[in-house]
Amino acid sequence: MTIEKTKAEASLSDALIPIIILVALLGGSVYLFEDNSSFGPNQIALLIAMGIAAIIGLKNGYSWDDIEQGIIKGISRSLGAILILLAVGSLIGTWMLAGTVPTLIYYGLDLLNPSMFYAASCLICAVVAMSIGSSWTTAATVGVALMGVSIGMGMSEAITAGAIISGAYFGDKISPLSETTNLAPAIAGTNLFEHIQYMLWTTIPSIVLTLILFVVIGLGADLPEAASSIQEMQTLLQQEFNLGLHMLVPLLVLLTMAIKKVPAFPAVAIGALLGGVWAAVFQPDVIASLAGEGVSALRGSIVVVWTALFDGVSFSTPSDTLNDLLSRGGMSSMLNTIWLIMCAMTFGAVLERVGLLKRAVSAFLKGAKSAGDMITRTILTSIGTNIITADQYMAIVMPGRMYKNEFEKRGLHQLNLSRSLEDGGTLTSPLIPWNTCGVYMHGVLAVNPLDYIFYTFFNLINPVLAIIYAYLGIKILRIPIPEVNADAEQLKEPLETKV
Repeated sequence: MTIEKTKAEASLSDALIPIIILVALLGGSVYLFEDNSSFGPNQIALLIAMGIAAIIGLKNGYSWDDIEQGIIKGISRSLGAILILLAVGSLIGTWMLAGTVPTLIYYGLDLLNPSMFYAASCLICAVVAMSIGSSWTTAATVGVALMGVSIGMGMSEAITAGAIISGAYFGDKISPLSETTNLAPAIAGTNLFEHIQYMLWTTIPSIVLTLILFVVIGLGADLPEAASSIQEMQTLLQQEFNLGLHMLVPLLVLLTMAIKKVPAFPAVAIGALLGGVWAAVFQPDVIASLAGEGVSALRGSIVVVWTALFDGVSFSTPSDTLNDLLSRGGMSSMLNTIWLIMCAMTFGAVLERVGLLKRAVSAFLKGAKSAGDMITRTILTSIGTNIITADQYMAIVMPGRMYKNEFEKRGLHQLNLSRSLEDGGTLTSPLIPWNTCGVYMHGVLAVNPLDYIFYTFFNLINPVLAIIYAYLGIKILRIPIPEVNADAEQLKEPLETKV
């Protein structure tokens, strides 16, 4: 007969040790490796911290089988994101080859005024993300094109990335099609559309302030060479590609599938394959130059498109700027991102499995008295969970489960909780370099989160505004503590005694 070893409850010091070690290692990683910290050093930091957490779990009575099962479960939660990342890599490669992204860049350069570019980029991404409910898809399609436009205009890539992410996460947050927008009210026990309506009180002022800031930055930008840079970029694009509105068909098909709620992975995969077909039909000269001399048209098309799907494309135009912009994509370009996601999810899974995450969060709630305290700690806990577990879904689920009963006990409507989960969990995820959203945005926009973090105004303003609202009592919904709860508590003890 096998006797199961008793598992000891984790102490607060147990919970804090791996977190403190991780923060120290990640800080050292950034200091030593700078922009290259996400290409290996951060992964090692996460795995070392995971090992420390596993040792603490073993000390507290957990077996390695317990921990390993937690790791497997944790990694399995990221498989959906990994598949989407691989599909997005293929999509970027074939859309570059097909002329879809170059066409977006060309017309974007023609239509956007440099002084209003940042604000317009934010607004465009907000509308697209609100329509399709996906910040990831918005960044990988419209966002990639806008990054190209910014380079063509000589604009700041970091500010442009901040504008794209601000708009994309605004649209994602208030879209009923968004996964996180559905997840937060489901965890908190509120109605989806009431949740969206309640979020508007913090979300609308935040996006208005964001747009004002981007307008001010754009007006103050020194762009003496913008006109000549735009003309030069457009000329090169016309020379290299067959451009036209028909090149945007793959984008329209993808957006239509998103609006029709087709799951992200098959939708993006179909978009990638359609991009390959479009490239073969409309860009024969581009394919011929990439295939090389002496290769038949059919063989060249197959080889070049196939390569674009798994390894992206590499162009050799007279402009180094254009080469850097267009030479990218393929599944292989996402492998480092996937490596980082798996390491991050492994660390978070071990913390959750051995009870360290729950212990840290529960300790954080002690001493909360007012509604402002509760909402502030919920937001900060969601941010902390984003940092520790590297997953925005965990940043919504974990604090939501732990704080739900406490909100009710204190007479706070659950809408306060669901809004706080989004303000702290959804919006801060792309700001953390090792979070799944942060590494995704880095991979798609080719800008390090440490560079764009100061320009994601919406993502920074909204949580702060929500905390200010909470302490000032603005739009804080309260409910009377039902008397039936007290009666239930009185009945609870006799019932348990009878059992």
